[in-house]
Amino acid sequence: MKTLKVIKIGGNIIDNEAALSSFIKDFSTIEGPKVLVHGGGKLATKLANQMNVPVKMTEGRRITDAATLDIITMVYAGKINKNIVAQLEARQCNAIGFSGADGNTIISEKRPIKTIDYGFVGDVKKVNTATLEVLLNNNITPVFCAITHDENGQLLNTNADTIASELAIGLTSIFKTELYYCFEKNGVLENVENDDSVIENINTESYKTLKENNIIFEGMLPKLDNCFHAINKNVQKVCIGKSKMLFDANNKHTTITK
Repeated sequence: MKTLKVIKIGGNIIDNEAALSSFIKDFSTIEGPKVLVHGGGKLATKLANQMNVPVKMTEGRRITDAATLDIITMVYAGKINKNIVAQLEARQCNAIGFSGADGNTIISEKRPIKTIDYGFVGDVKKVNTATLEVLLNNNITPVFCAITHDENGQLLNTNADTIASELAIGLTSIFKTELYYCFEKNGVLENVENDDSVIENINTESYKTLKENNIIFEGMLPKLDNCFHAINKNVQKVCIGKSKMLFDANNKHTTITK
């Protein structure tokens, strides 16, 4: 069984032209099947401001009304996704851009209203791997943006970390999957002010203790929840850190284990 790498990149790479170019140069050298997942960076907010569409955030999460959904679809599935695909092609890495609607790959349901109405935000229900298997076995790299669909014609804004986790889980039936979250820090930090205070290994028990003692920065918890969801669903390896960890095993990062 081949090993597949699912790699998610965030705004620190997407928003920086030089950083993105450098990452793509390195990413294109990774041998074997791979999937790239990207978020939206700051471009959607910038375009919304230019179009006088109010940007509404609650607890760090974007409220996605109809006008906002139009903007993020244009930015995520259009501008950012196609720019990444074009740069990969320039590096002889054959790639195809995807939303969850393409090939019916990721089906979501609109998040139910509890205390907050997030609007057109999707929670992943199912990943269909048939199309991806054909592409990956023919050395084509899928590049996913943070848009899914509900099978009834509705696109939904969906957390990119969750998409990466669900893709890694869904593809475990075909490959040995590894999941990498690349962001601006060296890993999960004991002290958010000190980039060298990396917690190099976190398992289920230590995660519980770290949460109880409020050691982990609150913004990291949803990402870590996705990590543990993946590792408990047969994903072979889950790591968090700077993208350098993909190319240098000695580069400091956090590894998640059961």
